[in-house]
Amino acid sequence: MSNFNDRVAIITGASRGIGRAIAVEMCREGADVALVGRDRAALEESAGECAAIRPGAVAEVLVADVADQVAVEGAVEAAVARFGRLDFAIANAGQSVDALLLRLKAQTLQQLLDVNLKSAFYLCAAVARPMMKQRAGAIVLLSSIVGLTGNAGQAAYAASKAGLLALSKSAAKELGSRNIRVNAVAPGLIETAMTQSMPEGARDALIKTAALGRAGTPKDVAGVVAFLCSDAAAYVTGQTIVVDGGVLM
Repeated sequence: MSNFNDRVAIITGASRGIGRAIAVEMCREGADVALVGRDRAALEESAGECAAIRPGAVAEVLVADVADQVAVEGAVEAAVARFGRLDFAIANAGQSVDALLLRLKAQTLQQLLDVNLKSAFYLCAAVARPMMKQRAGAIVLLSSIVGLTGNAGQAAYAASKAGLLALSKSAAKELGSRNIRVNAVAPGLIETAMTQSMPEGARDALIKTAALGRAGTPKDVAGVVAFLCSDAAAYVTGQTIVVDGGVLM
C-alpha cells in the first residue's frame, strides 16, 4: 500500500470507534489528519493517539456538527487553510436508533437522515472543490451491511445507510473525470460503544453468522479505508466493500 507522506485526510466522526481507528491508521501510513466531530475532548484524545502512533503527525481538531451544512463547509475550509490541500475525505459520522416502522417518530427519522446521510452529501460537495483543483482525491463513505440487507426495527437507519451507497456511485460518476474516486465501506458487527449496547443474545447470534466466527474491530475497517485511499486502489471507484467477517456472501 502506498505511503501517504505529504497527504491530508479529513475524517468526520473521528472522536471514537471506527473514526478514531481510521485517523490513527491514516497517520500510521504517513498522512496528516483533520478530525471532525462535536466532542472536543474526545477529538483531542484521537489526536493524541495519532501523535503517539507517528511522532510528527499533525492532527487538527475541528469541532463541528456534521448535520449542519455550513459547519461542514467551515470545517473543510479550515482544513484546507491549515494544510493547503485535501487528498482524502472519510464520511464516518453516524448514529443508530432502533424503532419499528409503525413506531418510528418523524424526529428520529430526520435525525438519522441528517447525521448518517445528509452529512455525507455536505462533505462530498465541500471536498470536491479543492480536490477538483488538485485533479486528484479519494472519498470513502461508511455505510453498513444493513444498508444492503435491511433489518427489522432499523428501517430508518438502514435507509440512511443505503442512501450512502447510491451517493457513492453517483459521486463517483460525477467526479471520476477529475481523478477523484468515491467508494463505500459496509461494516458488519464491529466492536464499538454503539454495538456493545446490543442485547448479548442478539450480539452472539449475529457473531455466529460470520464465517470468521468473531466480531470485527475498528482496525479491521480502518485498514480497508486506508486501502481505498491508497494508490493500490487507483482503479477502484463506485464500489462497496463489505467488511463483515463473512456474513454476506
